[in-house]
Amino acid sequence: MNHCTYRIYGRVQGVFFRQSSQKEAQKLGLFGYAHNEPDGSVLIEVEGSAEALNAFESWCRQGPTHARVDRVEVEKGAMQGYQEFEVRRGG
Repeated sequence: MNHCTYRIYGRVQGVFFRQSSQKEAQKLGLFGYAHNEPDGSVLIEVEGSAEALNAFESWCRQGPTHARVDRVEVEKGAMQGYQEFEVRRGG
């Protein structure tokens, strides 16, 4: 199991990015959360297999239909032991 933090920049708030990321994460068997940041980005912490995380990162670089992803920053980290994937309020 691996842990990654993604910070996604562009037109990513107000386009259902968090909710869409939750569906994608659940489909891939990933756990963590997504929330909006005050600077307009979306922050996602997610845990799972390396293969699932690679697929999720590819999805993050596209996002949902009305999003425009300009940049994705990725940081590996220590496992947090999330049990589900949730959409958190933020921003």
